Amino acid sequence: MTAPSDLSMKNDDVLRVELEVFRREHRDLDDAIHALVERGTADPLTLQRLKKRKLRLKDKIAQIEDRLTPDIIA
Repeated sequence: MTAPSDLSMKNDDVLRVELEVFRREHRDLDDAIHALVERGTADPLTLQRLKKRKLRLKDKIAQIEDRLTPDIIA
């Protein structure tokens, strides 16, 4: 049985919407991390958690982009 988040079970329109949501969340996390570092108000554990979450989003974005990019047989 496949997991509900399995990319093969979603159509391209759904993936495009998710891609945009993940990109926006990734940008927001980047802005938040940058702001916390500039102010010097974040503890290292919080920054580490935010950065890990940002990396997970980056991986999801890459997976969706790969799924949406058609294979070209040369």
